[in-house]
Amino acid sequence: MIFIQLIILLGAILIGVRMKGIGLGVMGMMGLLIFILVFGMRPTEPPLDVMLIIMAIVTTGAALQAAGGMDYLVGVAERIIRSNPSRITFYAPFTVYFLCLFAGTSHIVYSVLPIIAEVSAKKRIRPERPISISIIASHIALTGSPMSAATVALAAIMGYAGAAADIMKICIPACMIGVLAGAISVWKMGKELHDDPEFLEKMKDPHFAASVDASEAGIKTSSKPGAKTSVIIFGITILLVVMFGAFPSLIPHLAKGAGNVIINADGTLKMATLIILLTLSASGLIIIITKTSAVEVTKSSLFTAMGTAVISVFGVVWMSSTFIDNNNAVIKQVFGGITSQYPWTFAIAIFIVGAFIFSQAGTTRTMMPLAITLGIANPALIAMFPAVNSDFVLPGYPTLQAGVNYDRTGTTKIGKYILNHSFLRPGVIAVTVAIAVGFLLEQFIPLRH
Repeated sequence: MIFIQLIILLGAILIGVRMKGIGLGVMGMMGLLIFILVFGMRPTEPPLDVMLIIMAIVTTGAALQAAGGMDYLVGVAERIIRSNPSRITFYAPFTVYFLCLFAGTSHIVYSVLPIIAEVSAKKRIRPERPISISIIASHIALTGSPMSAATVALAAIMGYAGAAADIMKICIPACMIGVLAGAISVWKMGKELHDDPEFLEKMKDPHFAASVDASEAGIKTSSKPGAKTSVIIFGITILLVVMFGAFPSLIPHLAKGAGNVIINADGTLKMATLIILLTLSASGLIIIITKTSAVEVTKSSLFTAMGTAVISVFGVVWMSSTFIDNNNAVIKQVFGGITSQYPWTFAIAIFIVGAFIFSQAGTTRTMMPLAITLGIANPALIAMFPAVNSDFVLPGYPTLQAGVNYDRTGTTKIGKYILNHSFLRPGVIAVTVAIAVGFLLEQFIPLRH
C-alpha cells in the first residue's frame, strides 16, 4: 500500500512542478485529498508556522524593496563587482552570497545578474562561470540567513533555545567554503570566451559587438530618500533576531499554559513567533519613517511572489507530512538502521526531495521532522541543512532561467538533456562541500543541543 501512496505523492509533485506557479500547492492538496478519502489517512497539522514565517519575512523584504533599500544594496554590490572585474568569478558569488544572506531571499540576484553578465563579457571572461556560481550562492545563502524562512523553520523543528544561533554558527562558514569550492570548479569551465564559436559568430554583428564593448553604465543609486534608512532598520532587525537567537534568556516569558503555534507550554515565545513580530514591526517602521506607501509594498515583486510561495508550501508540505506521519513505522524499519549508523546518508534523501519541491523552506518542513523521527541528532541536522538547496537540479527555477536570459553571449545554457546545464557542476560541488564542512565543524564548535 505504501508504494501506491508513494507513487501518488511523487506524481502530485512532478505534475505540480510542470504546472509551475501555484501548481505544486494545488497538486499537493489533491494528493492530500486522495490520502484522506481513499486511504483513510489522518492529516497532520498544516504547516502554519512556516507559512506565517514566509509571509512575515517576505513582507519585510517587500517593504525594503518599496522604500528603495534593495536598489541601494544592489548599488553597493555593483561597486564591489566592478572594483576588480578580472576576478569576477570569485568576487561576484561572494558579493551575491552576503547580499542574500542579509536580505534573506535569493530573488535579489535578479538585479545583480545583468551587472555580472556585462562586466564579464567586457573582460572576455566566459559569463557562464560567474553567473552559474553566483546563482548557486544566492540559494545556498538562505541556509544560515537569520532572515530566511528555511533557517527559521529548521530552528522551530529542532525546538530548543538557541537553535537559530547554532544553525548560523555551522552553516554560514560551511556554505561560504561551499561557495568557494563551487567558484573554483567553474574557474576554467567551458571554452574561453574569445575561443567560443557561438560568441565569435555573434560578434560579427556590429550592433552586438558595439553593445558588448560599450562603456560601462554608471553605478546604480536609489533615488528614494528613505533607501538608506530602510536598510538601517532592516539591519537592526537582523541584529535583534541574531541577539535573541544567541541569548535565549532574553526571550519574553509569559504565563504558562497549553502550548500552540506561537508559544511554548512553559510560557516562552517561540523563536519563530518573535521573528514574525520583529520583521512585521520593522515593515511598519520602514513604511512610517521612510514615508513609503503601504499600497506600494503590496505591488512590489517580492510581495506578489509571496502568494505562490505560501500556497506551494501549504499544499506540498501538508501532503508530504501526512504521508510520512501515517507511514512512520515502515519508514523507521526501512531507513532507521542506516541513518542511525550513517546520518549523512539522509542528506541524499533531502537533496532528492528538494530537487522536486523547489523550496528550501518547504523541503526543510517536509524532511527534517522525518529525520528527527529516524533519530538523527540535531548537530547532524544542521550539518546536512545545505542539502535543501537542490532546487537547481531541474533547471526550472526562476533564478536559473534569469541567468540564461541575461547572458547575451549564450554561454550560460540549459542543455539538450535538461540535466546537462551550466548550474549543475557548481551546485553539486557547493552543496556537497558545505555538507562535508558542516559535519566537520559540528565536531569542534560547541552547540546547545
